[in-house]
Amino acid sequence: MTTFQKWTVGLLVVLLVISIGMSTYLIKQSSSKSTTNESKDSPAMQSTEDKKIEQAKFALQQYNYSKAQALLKDEQSSQAKELNKKIETNQQESIKWEDPEKISHLFFHSLIVDPQKAFHDKEQAKGYRDYMVTISEFNKSIQQLYDKGYVLVDFQDLLTKKEDELKFTGVRLPKGKKPLILSQDDVSYYEYMAGAGFADKLLLDTKGSVKTSYQKAGKSKIGNYDMVPLLDDFVAKHPDFSYRGTKGVLALTGYNGVLGYRTSKSEYGDNEKTNREIKQAKKVAQALKENGWSFASHTWGHLNMAEANLENIKKDNQLWQKEVVPIIGKSNILIYPHGADISDFQSYEGNAKFTYLKQAGFDVFCNVDASVPAWGQFDSDYYRNARINIDGIRFEADLTGQNQVLKDFIDVKKVYDPVRKQ
Repeated sequence: MTTFQKWTVGLLVVLLVISIGMSTYLIKQSSSKSTTNESKDSPAMQSTEDKKIEQAKFALQQYNYSKAQALLKDEQSSQAKELNKKIETNQQESIKWEDPEKISHLFFHSLIVDPQKAFHDKEQAKGYRDYMVTISEFNKSIQQLYDKGYVLVDFQDLLTKKEDELKFTGVRLPKGKKPLILSQDDVSYYEYMAGAGFADKLLLDTKGSVKTSYQKAGKSKIGNYDMVPLLDDFVAKHPDFSYRGTKGVLALTGYNGVLGYRTSKSEYGDNEKTNREIKQAKKVAQALKENGWSFASHTWGHLNMAEANLENIKKDNQLWQKEVVPIIGKSNILIYPHGADISDFQSYEGNAKFTYLKQAGFDVFCNVDASVPAWGQFDSDYYRNARINIDGIRFEADLTGQNQVLKDFIDVKKVYDPVRKQ
């Protein structure tokens, strides 16, 4: 072999080695990119499944079995299958509450932020002691209700309406859990309460959450100064206290406006200020509905409907429909002011007031009866539900042994705020 031939063969060998080396390098790089892409895609796929699993767990916590199952419909991981079994078991073992006479309903008025002001107010001190509770008393009551297994439900969870006929469908809850309706009267923050130690309105904070404002030392403080934001925060920490996100029912009058806004054109005039208040109130009302709250009529003028004649009831309701409904939307719930029902325990059949109110769109009627833990009356036209007041009057009745209906719900001695004795 000549020197040239040896040189040519050597060059070819070198080129072959280089070629093999480059091929190996490219294969490794391709493999590396593939592995990298898989490592990027895998967490994304996993996080989508994780998200659905977390959502399903939350739905299960709030007894929404159908939603939980729907979320896991296409998931095949062992974790998803195990959760699906748990959902099925919980659903099968749940107990249906379908007796309209067994649904308890508690209610509060505006909560006292500053007891020293409220309980020593020159004009309303006795009323505040009788009908209101402090924030401390409310928080302790809610905690005890939760500890006893109560779960917040709404009338819309219990009833369905088809072709103008009501059906009581009830709710399914795990053994040991009990449904409870919670409501608050007079969520209008009346003018007479200004400066007496109460919040003055509901509003949206910078995050879009519903809070309350409270005036202290001439400055407006934003925070949890009434039932809505306090309960919102409690449910956020204890999702199983709420059936499918339900919070409570807010009963509104209209003569001083609603939710702390002076929205009544008949009282404040049809002007720029009133229209601005209406616009702000609508935003708050929408946020409340989206967060599990519902609304009820408490009549426009806080009318005693047992004493009022039919003509006055019509006039009052027309004002409520005209000035309140455009802000909060339609409601089929009527919460009687003073608890004054239009009838005794007898059926509404043949009652002229009921006939009018039914035609006006009301299906649910709530009075006050603290003689038993729960009372209801149902037929295809209406559902009557009795509420129990949690307030100073009920506390005193419990502590003196006159009426201890609250014992099924709270321990008054542990809830009672010592500031009441000052």
